[in-house]
Amino acid sequence: MKKFAYTLTALFILVTTLFSSAQIYDPVDWKTSVEYRKDGKVDLCMVAVIEDHWHIYALELDEGGPIPTEFIIEESPKFTKIGSIKEPTPIEEFDPNFDMQVRYHGDGVKFVQTVEISEDVIIKGNVYFMVCNDEMCLPPEQVDFEFDVRKSKVTAAMPQVEDKATTEPDNDNPVVDEVEESTDESGASDAEVTEENSPEAEAMAEVVAAPVKVEPSMSIWLIFVAGFGGGLLALFMPCIFPMIPLTVSFFTKQSKTKSEGIRKAIIYGISIIGIYVVLGMSITLIFGSDALNAMATNPYVNFAFFGLFVVFAISFFGAFEITLPSSWVNKAENASNRGGLIGVFFMAFTLALVSFSCTGPIIGTLLVDASSKGEFLGPVMGMFGFSLALALPFMLFAAFPGWMNSLPKSGGWLNTVKVTLGFLELAFAMKFFSTADLVLQLHWLERELFIAIWVGISFVIALYLLGMFRMPHDSPVDRIGVSRMLIAVTFFIFGFYMLPGVWGAPVKLIAGFPPPQYYSESPGGAYTGGGVVTAKDADYDWGDHCPPGINCFNDYEEGLQYAKDKDLPIMFDFTGHGCVNCRKMEEQVWSDESVIERLNNKVVVISLYVDERKDLPESDVYVSDYSGKTVDQVGEKWSDFQASNFGSNSQPYYVIVNHTELTPLNGWAAFDPDIQKFNDWVDEGVRLYEAQK
Repeated sequence: MKKFAYTLTALFILVTTLFSSAQIYDPVDWKTSVEYRKDGKVDLCMVAVIEDHWHIYALELDEGGPIPTEFIIEESPKFTKIGSIKEPTPIEEFDPNFDMQVRYHGDGVKFVQTVEISEDVIIKGNVYFMVCNDEMCLPPEQVDFEFDVRKSKVTAAMPQVEDKATTEPDNDNPVVDEVEESTDESGASDAEVTEENSPEAEAMAEVVAAPVKVEPSMSIWLIFVAGFGGGLLALFMPCIFPMIPLTVSFFTKQSKTKSEGIRKAIIYGISIIGIYVVLGMSITLIFGSDALNAMATNPYVNFAFFGLFVVFAISFFGAFEITLPSSWVNKAENASNRGGLIGVFFMAFTLALVSFSCTGPIIGTLLVDASSKGEFLGPVMGMFGFSLALALPFMLFAAFPGWMNSLPKSGGWLNTVKVTLGFLELAFAMKFFSTADLVLQLHWLERELFIAIWVGISFVIALYLLGMFRMPHDSPVDRIGVSRMLIAVTFFIFGFYMLPGVWGAPVKLIAGFPPPQYYSESPGGAYTGGGVVTAKDADYDWGDHCPPGINCFNDYEEGLQYAKDKDLPIMFDFTGHGCVNCRKMEEQVWSDESVIERLNNKVVVISLYVDERKDLPESDVYVSDYSGKTVDQVGEKWSDFQASNFGSNSQPYYVIVNHTELTPLNGWAAFDPDIQKFNDWVDEGVRLYEAQK
């Protein structure tokens, strides 16, 4: 059955990859319109209609990251630009792949350039932009546009006011009435007047008025799963576990019939879910989506989360307990004695208050994690998952009382679970400290120190589980159970696995948690730069932009000549400076010694950057037969080369060919962190090349 499931999963991934990579993407549609204002100025509006899950970048970005959106408007004596182009407030977050803050727009975004004209004019320009989603980036693209701006319409849009000294106001003045009716309903006195019947205006209105389609992202469901897991852990806390048989027995013994007991238990469970979901909803409504999104990257918020996690950890160790005011508990307990549905609800509320000393740190951890992901519904989904896991046992054991006989007895093992969670809280606190450190570039917690801390915590957990030391509320350990011993061994193995990471080993199982390789005391490390590296032949013009440890060309003709001279197949690497998954592929796959050996000795790697903004020589500028657009930059040339020859415009994109024709020998490859799969693909391409000789 497992093999069948794995086969289905593999087929699903294969089909998804095929449909997501081997096609031409066009997720952005640009629309333009002219808006004539009452103050005599004109707004040139450019709207990007963006498909779901894609985004373009803001106008201003720091160097070294993705390509910012750039507008160029041709100058003319017939008009004057008023200020710079305006854009809505972009979404801002820290991208560890670029090690910088990035700002981007999703859905429909409107850019506006205000101008003043002296006569009728055709205003021309273009926009240069890069579009990405969570899996890929497309080559930067240039789209031309023009605006037909009329002086007569500027005059018509301006209010016509008569001289009050000589003429009384005419309340029936049709011109004034028309202008008043066009005033913004919000009450703004300087509202814009648009060409109401123009196709551009209709398109603009459609974009602005269209509701944004919101779909739950994958992280929402991951937050739910994390919440459910947290609820399962909370069940084994000393404040919760003993309450399960007591509460279920109360419902079954106090009810006249079995169905009544089950009904009360279900209401009890639903009440638990409602209490925690309201808590999550309150967090969402208080902070709002913008604040939650900012939490993910704000260094000071991350420092605060770090401190909070440390406090939670110390609480679990037994130094103190986090409790709510006793008056709250007493009032809830008194209300639970009323009976009926209200009494059942307050029984659930009492459980939530009484158990807070155990569940509080777990709830806090979940809320912090959900909030830091920037998802608007994150706290709600986290609390829903948590409360569902917490409520299910009460409902199920009420329906099937016989199951309670299989529950383990309460004892000292419950505090062991609590202390172990405290150590894990301490480990995850380091992640928040690391995020803040990366954003501020303080270099207080570099990669080596981060991994060393995790190694130490892993070993300490293993020693604790083996009974080498006790915490304040632990019971004496006479013997170690099999489960406890196996868990301890697992932490030992995990610690030894991470240990080489202190000296630069990849430790890919924890990728994404420690700082990246370059953010370390010794970026080279003892484990980097390995492999069989071929010395560069000085007779060839090697590329300046190559992955670490890889010899490559950045020009097709130069790489082709080298491949012919050495009788090796060509491997095209269509990449980009702003391509996140290209960097992931290079760090996770191309850093392996077996991959380096193949790429340096069995193929000729030609890395073509589709977002290279270097201008082509005037003699090399051409109009693409594929797209019909003028190609005047190096990146545009390689993007057109990829699309016209291989029918794809996504990166990373890898193809192996021979010297005579641009026909893939063994299909194509894209982002996939499976090293063996990539090696097999390269080996197959080399074998087919040799077979054609």
